[in-house]
Amino acid sequence: MSRKACILQAFILVELALMLPYSLAQAEVVVTTVPQLAAAVANANAGGDKTILVADGTYTLDSLLHITGDNITIRGQSGNRGAVIIRGQGMEGGVSHVFLVRGSYFTVRDMTIGWVYYHAVQIHGELGASHVTISNVRIVDTREQMVKVSTSSSSPHSSTNGLVENCLFEYSAGIGPQWYIGGVDAHKSSNWVVRNNIFKNIASPSASIAEHAIHFWSGSQDTLVEGNLIIDCDRGIGFGLGSSTHVRGVIRNNMIFHSTRNPAFADVGIDLQSSTDARVFNNTIFFGNGYPNAIEYRFATTSGAYIANNLTNKAIVSRDGGTATLTHNVTSAQAGWFTDPDNADLHLASAVAGVVDSGTSAIPGLPSPFLDFDGQQRPMGPGIDIGADEYARVATPGICIPAIPGLLLE
Repeated sequence: MSRKACILQAFILVELALMLPYSLAQAEVVVTTVPQLAAAVANANAGGDKTILVADGTYTLDSLLHITGDNITIRGQSGNRGAVIIRGQGMEGGVSHVFLVRGSYFTVRDMTIGWVYYHAVQIHGELGASHVTISNVRIVDTREQMVKVSTSSSSPHSSTNGLVENCLFEYSAGIGPQWYIGGVDAHKSSNWVVRNNIFKNIASPSASIAEHAIHFWSGSQDTLVEGNLIIDCDRGIGFGLGSSTHVRGVIRNNMIFHSTRNPAFADVGIDLQSSTDARVFNNTIFFGNGYPNAIEYRFATTSGAYIANNLTNKAIVSRDGGTATLTHNVTSAQAGWFTDPDNADLHLASAVAGVVDSGTSAIPGLPSPFLDFDGQQRPMGPGIDIGADEYARVATPGICIPAIPGLLLE
């Protein structure tokens, strides 16, 4: 190599050495106190460091964190969501939200949030806030819906391409503070995905049922809801409500369980209202309460639904003129078919005749590869199994939701 080339190479290496630490320093900031967290959010909104790493600890807010900039990420530094707690001052306290989001490409992950008067996270769809990711977050004890995607009749904007995954939504007292609560509640949203989450105890103490664990309505479309476990919530998954519409969308591989606890306010597991062209397949629903229906498709404005391969112990019915194609559903499930139904484990305990290898693969829009609740390949035998769990005659590795201590019912 010539002397000139050596000098040039050395110059480039020096430049890289000088630039790399600077760019890394500009990429993220670590916070350890509430004032540092608030200042880091304000700086990120103004164009500063876009990744905020929150050190282990409890952060009790005096006011909400307002996300107005784009491409902001706030995550627990350790990756342990139980070790980082960002909270308000209780469900009757003075902090309305943890995160109020007006920017796009916002990510929150690896932490616990909640204890607020309204919502843990509100995304302003009416301002076009989109591409929001909520991952590995425990959301607890909000006075209203835990994650809210809002809209306005005067705005042409909506929220698109959101993702909620691997989260735990729960009320720590085993019941909510009022009926006007829910898990993920989204208006006028499109292409959102809600997958591999656990929803627990979204239940009303009053004379009206709570809203759904997962609910997309007000003109929402193309929603994917898959692989979720819903435990003792008044209502499970809803597309549309009354005359408020939902278009297309898929509900698949979910397990929905309701015990005999608080049976007065139990309602349907999967609910289609003013919903067109939905696909509802390979879900497992087991109720210990007295509500008669597992899946309902309701009103003449509900049409084109395809409901297949669902395993339930309650009926699948039309109400008020709803129409759908039903095929290969089993509505006579018994407790003994499941591994531990009292604790919401709705995996198949054995190769139940009429369930294993008994489903149809002729479902419009069936994904390839088609996986089950645990991320295991379907089919494992001659045919697809009915329900969320593909029964493994020989144990095979899957992508399972990790166990959470204290999650299941006592």
